[in-house]
Amino acid sequence: MIDILVYVFESYGYPEACPEPELLARKLSAAGFEPEDIDSALEWLSGLQRVAGSDSPKIDRDNRSSRIYSGPELARLDTECRGFITFLEHSGVLDPLGRERIIERAMALPGADLSLAKLKVIVLMVLWQQQDNVDALIMEELLSSAEGPAWGDESPAAELLH
Repeated sequence: MIDILVYVFESYGYPEACPEPELLARKLSAAGFEPEDIDSALEWLSGLQRVAGSDSPKIDRDNRSSRIYSGPELARLDTECRGFITFLEHSGVLDPLGRERIIERAMALPGADLSLAKLKVIVLMVLWQQQDNVDALIMEELLSSAEGPAWGDESPAAELLH
């Protein structure tokens, strides 16, 4: 499913350019993605749209407090993922609300494993939905992966991370 998210990011410069779910499903099917992956991706994108339109949880954007991760979050987001989120927050890419949106979408991603490469795609999609301008060096970091693409070289969107 994560390769569909990269494909959507690559194909649609901003969220309003993305077609309605039914048309997007047909386009994704025509691009060669599996129906079950398309359904999962559309559900995940719907959740992204929902959390992007919400200012919940109520967090002051200038809040300097520390984030304490719950047990399930600790199990899902390893030290590398949590460190990357902290890096983005300290570098000014994320405010506390953006951080919470990323964590929520990471927890909503199907499957048990969440690599740093997958987290980077989630960050890209949250920033894409928020239409935030991102520094070129940060964007390069988000588009790269030390461990390589999480979905294999056969994906139509895999070249985005090479």
